[in-house]
Amino acid sequence: MNLTHTTITTLAAGLLILGSAACSNPADNVPAADVSETTTTPAPVETTGQTFTIGEGSAIGFIGSKITGQHDGGFTGFEGQINLVDGDPAKSQVHISIDTTTLWADNEKLTGHLKSADFFDVANFPTATFTSTEIVAEDDGYKVTGTLDLHGVTRTISFPAAITVSPDGVTVKAEFYIMRFDFDIVYSGKTDDLIRDEVVIKLDLAATSATDA
Repeated sequence: MNLTHTTITTLAAGLLILGSAACSNPADNVPAADVSETTTTPAPVETTGQTFTIGEGSAIGFIGSKITGQHDGGFTGFEGQINLVDGDPAKSQVHISIDTTTLWADNEKLTGHLKSADFFDVANFPTATFTSTEIVAEDDGYKVTGTLDLHGVTRTISFPAAITVSPDGVTVKAEFYIMRFDFDIVYSGKTDDLIRDEVVIKLDLAATSATDA
């Protein structure tokens, strides 16, 4: 009886240690993007309305995590535009083109691994793009829907965003997560330190009028 009790106590203690050591999932704190198969040709980039160029002060980042920790990363090379129609975000379009070879992570070795064929495979897929097809006003902001081409896979995604129009330009802020498996990024990591499927995406875009740039 004592041996059984000791064994159970030891197992319980071990589970508690493992649980406390496991890293929380950053995706638990942000909404999930709706992701579906793309059944139509991606929308062309709009040229109507007033064009605002995404530039200085903008950032595109991500957070990936595994059982034992998490890592921040992002891209330093990207460009894009927001075509604002009648001053109304709901009538407008956002387009972003990302140079995936500019990927960075908070660990030099990890940066190289993320660029490899295990993850983004930047040698074969040096560009990722997003073009919105619909922006809908909601009570607490906007719902942005569009086509995301990442890692050679095109999907339709929808996510919540805060869009602000001011005399200085247009800003778009969003934080949500996608499932990397949806884009054929399937490297699992070590068996005792598995990489989570969820990846948090962080957009902080500042666009100014071409005449002001």
